[in-house]
Amino acid sequence: MTAIPTHPEASASLFRRLWLYQAERFPLGKTTLLLAAFSAASISVSAHFADRPLPHWSVFVAAWLVAIVFLFQLRACDELKDLEDDRLYRPERPIPSGLVSLRLILSLGLLAGFLAAGLTLSISPLLLIPLALVWLWLGLMTAEFFVPAWLKARPFLYLVSHMAIMAFIDLYLTGAEWVPHGPLPPAGMWAFLALSLVNGCVLEIGRKTWAPASERPGVETYSALIGPTGSARLWLGTALLAWLLLLTVGFLLGAPLTIGAISAILLAVMIATARTFMRDPQPKTEKRIDTLAGIWVLASYLLAGFIPLLPQGWTP
Repeated sequence: MTAIPTHPEASASLFRRLWLYQAERFPLGKTTLLLAAFSAASISVSAHFADRPLPHWSVFVAAWLVAIVFLFQLRACDELKDLEDDRLYRPERPIPSGLVSLRLILSLGLLAGFLAAGLTLSISPLLLIPLALVWLWLGLMTAEFFVPAWLKARPFLYLVSHMAIMAFIDLYLTGAEWVPHGPLPPAGMWAFLALSLVNGCVLEIGRKTWAPASERPGVETYSALIGPTGSARLWLGTALLAWLLLLTVGFLLGAPLTIGAISAILLAVMIATARTFMRDPQPKTEKRIDTLAGIWVLASYLLAGFIPLLPQGWTP
């Protein structure tokens, strides 16, 4: 079924329409910044766990570009999975409104996959294995693991099963450093991969914790499911778990006090914001939670990836 063009820019040039699409559905500015920190930190942590020098800068660039491809492919698969819900409840979005077609976005995702494969080969042919694992999990996610009704009836299992892809992506990104040196990741990598999974939950719950005034029919949020207070508490619980994992990574890297102290300040701000939201759930505080979720993830990767590069980071 072809979307009826209703978007005011539906007849604009392809470049203009893609630019508007990215602004709404895949904002390149904040996405590329977050992925630069994520990919660089992953490579740095792997090198420090293995006590190896950092790889050539080209490895950092290739891993970063592949990470962008992964996130765009995630968005494209979400567009496919959510198409009917978007047509029913969010017709103003780019695809149901006719700004761009689903076929175009899926085609771009497929073409981006060839770029990711080429960049992967430039690092190591063996890195194609973690690449395939990311794509396999992405395919299973898109198919809702072939039990869509059962999974959607269990929203927290749904959350963990979908956020697990962040650990697979991080396995790939850290693998850009460790795969050329051997078949197994360095000891301690489990903590960093677990941090990536939980950070994904912090982001996802943060962006779906809404004030009652913001809720919309057909839009699934954690605040609609368990109430604003319950959603804020769940968000804080995942943030606390992420902080404990970040502290564990700090111990393994030899910089627990620096990483722990700085991240604890941000965690305190998150706690204060969540408590404000629980007392009076307003849209402005909802937006702060979403913003703080992104800041937390960015800060945690910057701390884990780059504090150990400083001489004082190695001596608590």
